[in-house]
Amino acid sequence: MNELAEFLAYLQSERGLSPHTIEAYERDISVYLSRSEKKWATKEAILVHLAYLKRQNYASSTVARAHISLKVFFRFLAREQLLQEDLSLQLDTPAVWQLIPEVMTEEEVDELLKAPAKDTFRGARDHAILELLYASGLRVSELCTLKLQSVDKDSVKVFGKGSRERIVPVGKRALAAIDHYLLLFRDRYQGEALFVTTRGNCIDRVAVWRMIKKYAKSVGIVKTISPHTLRHSFATHLLDHGAELRVIQEMLGHATIATTDRYTHINSSRLQEAFTNYHPLP
Repeated sequence: MNELAEFLAYLQSERGLSPHTIEAYERDISVYLSRSEKKWATKEAILVHLAYLKRQNYASSTVARAHISLKVFFRFLAREQLLQEDLSLQLDTPAVWQLIPEVMTEEEVDELLKAPAKDTFRGARDHAILELLYASGLRVSELCTLKLQSVDKDSVKVFGKGSRERIVPVGKRALAAIDHYLLLFRDRYQGEALFVTTRGNCIDRVAVWRMIKKYAKSVGIVKTISPHTLRHSFATHLLDHGAELRVIQEMLGHATIATTDRYTHINSSRLQEAFTNYHPLP
C-alpha cells in the first residue's frame, strides 16, 4: 500500500525514529489495514478494529499503542493531502489509565496468595514470591535478581532501572512466607539467588509469569493477570487506603512523580464506578 510506504519513509527520514519503533508502527497499521480492507479510511473502521482488539483480550497497552499508531498515521495522510478528512481529529487520545494493566480487588489478591500449597518446595517458593510481589510492588525483573542477602528483617534491597538502589519495606506476612521457604526448602540448593528453580537455577520472569497465570486460573480469576498486575494492585490499594503519592513513588522506584500519578486516574475511575453503581440518583 503506497500510503503506508510513504508514512514509514516519513518516520524514518523526517522523524528519525528507531527501527524498532518504526517496526511497531508498521505492524500495528498493517494489522489494521488487513482487517479493514477497502473501508480502512473511515472512523467506523478504526473503532471496529480497536473494539476487536479489546474483545480478543489484548493488553490495554497494546490497544492504546494501536490507537496512537493510527492517530499518527491518519494525521500524516491528512497533512500530506493523501486523505481529504483528518480522521485523527475524531479519535480521542487514550486516557492515561488505559495504559495501566487491570487491577485486582483485595479479595482477588487474597485468593491468589492462598492458592499455592506451602508443604512443597515449589508451593512454598511460589507463595513467598506472590506475597513479596504484592507486599513490595517489585518489578518481576527486580524480584528475579534478588539475592539471599537482599532480604533484611523488615525490608528488601532492590536494584531497579538504571541500577538505582532502593530499600523497600516489606510486611510481616511476606517475610514469614520467605522465612518458611528459606528454612524448609531453600537450604538444599547452592548459589546466592533468593528464588530458584527445582534445578537450583535462578528463576526467570517467564517462569514467574506462568506461575501466576496458573494460580489465577486455579482460583477462578478471569482477569488478565501478570506479575505487573500485582505491582499495580499494590500501588492502587495503597492509594485507596490513603498512602501519599510520593511514598508510593519511592516504593515503586519511579524516577518521576508523573509516572506514579497515573494511579490517581485509576482511583478516580473507581470512584466514578462506585458512584454510578451505588448512588440512588446517578
